[in-house]
Amino acid sequence: MLDRLWALLFTSRFYRLSTFETIWTVITYAIIEPTYTYVFAHNPQWRLAVQKDKKQVHALPKMKRPTKRVAEGLTYVLPLLLMDLTMIKKFAGVEVHDMAKTGNYALDSIGISGNYLKPSLHRFTWDSPLQTERALPTSAPSSRMIVAQLFLSITMFDQMFFLFHLALHKVPYLNKLHSIHHGHKEINPQITNQLDIVERLGLVMLANFSLNSINAHVLTRTIYIPFFVGLLVDIHSGLDLPWGYDKILPTGWASGSKRHSEHHENGKKYYEPFFTIWDDFLNLQGPQIWRDLKSLFKG
Repeated sequence: MLDRLWALLFTSRFYRLSTFETIWTVITYAIIEPTYTYVFAHNPQWRLAVQKDKKQVHALPKMKRPTKRVAEGLTYVLPLLLMDLTMIKKFAGVEVHDMAKTGNYALDSIGISGNYLKPSLHRFTWDSPLQTERALPTSAPSSRMIVAQLFLSITMFDQMFFLFHLALHKVPYLNKLHSIHHGHKEINPQITNQLDIVERLGLVMLANFSLNSINAHVLTRTIYIPFFVGLLVDIHSGLDLPWGYDKILPTGWASGSKRHSEHHENGKKYYEPFFTIWDDFLNLQGPQIWRDLKSLFKG
């Protein structure tokens, strides 16, 4: 099944576009976030602010209609498109000469490295002014590889963003940039993308690094995007949803919307986005995950 799917994607001109991942991210966000926003607006019983103080009347916070968010979308997309159209895409399982070909270099060109830590610019000519295509690996990943890479990349991002997020709160200049993200009365799904451009690019680069550092297959990257966007919107949703991922994982393992909502209230705790390991260390107590595993083995 994966082989057939990959054979279809491998021959797709749309999937081969250098801008595919940016477009795919915008599409998934444009589906996931408005869905959460609709649930937020029509289910007050799930809003964390309402649950916290049921006696007070909680009007909906000020939120923007899609037509009023064009500038926000362009601010997100344009820097990423600029990188997509000027830099050679480097993926695990792709030969260097295939990367060089998409970058308008001779196949025997010296100086094009397959290392993702060494960025390579497209060779700009009148015949090939922009990097419009990306080279793909010829073989499909196994289902086990996809699951393992998704788990590793999500947990790695969680650890790295914990440190980045801590710096955003503790370093004065960065804190000023990050204050934009906390500029709201009640957290809601639209806050997910209420970011300064520096923080937004940092988030994207950390997500890319977490995938590149484990040599994630391109198909894993494609599946990672809706997972990643879904988790980001969920923790910013301001909703206590019955199907939230913090309800699926064992108690105390996931950060979830409740914990992240508390972070947005005071900004003095809960810096980890998806899980709880590093926050628990910061609070000088053993992580709940480790305590659960220890009790399991003792039993």
